[in-house]
Amino acid sequence: MDETLARAGIFQGVEPTAAEALAQTLEPVEFPRGHVIFAEGEPGDRLYIIQSGKVKIGRKSPDGRENLLNIAGPADMFGELSIFDPGPRTSTATTVTEVRAVSMDRPALRQWISTRPEIAEQLLRVLARRLRRTNSMVADLIFTDVPGRVAKALLQLAQRFGSQEAGLLRVTHDLTQEEIAQFVGASRETVNKALADFAHRGWLRLEGKSVLILDPERLARRAR
Repeated sequence: MDETLARAGIFQGVEPTAAEALAQTLEPVEFPRGHVIFAEGEPGDRLYIIQSGKVKIGRKSPDGRENLLNIAGPADMFGELSIFDPGPRTSTATTVTEVRAVSMDRPALRQWISTRPEIAEQLLRVLARRLRRTNSMVADLIFTDVPGRVAKALLQLAQRFGSQEAGLLRVTHDLTQEEIAQFVGASRETVNKALADFAHRGWLRLEGKSVLILDPERLARRAR
């Protein structure tokens, strides 16, 4: 099985032969940058697992503002809610970069769940982790100021997309500052001000759609 797929939540704790058999039923798909994989309100019956690239998951508020709920990357799964709760999609999935992924529809997954209960258990764990993350985001919106939310978002992105570079941590997030603002629930101007302040303090260096974190400890203290 592909190494990235093997790290996906749906396969964790599943017997290797069963995981391999399930992987064989997945349909490979590719999307260009900026492609809408599915839109809020559309009917959905398919989940996706990313092999390479990034996808932003967001939804629009009643006044038309877009809020980002998650940035999904390699080994992340999205769209699985439609498997368990048929109905309109509750969010929009748009590629941030070129994306390679695999997908599975509801009938195929239900067939596997009926014979392999451990797969359903793994999916429940994935959903539980996502619910915890959502609860944390709501708490941050209530209790944490914008600079703190920006610092926390950068550190979270670093955990998932960071790489060591000459002893420093580079975070290639591939997001515009507007998208970072949507991710932390703030205006672009406020986020720009926070990033400029962090750079002035020597905590990080902004380089296009990536950030070089120079002082993760101070950034972590600001995120608390």
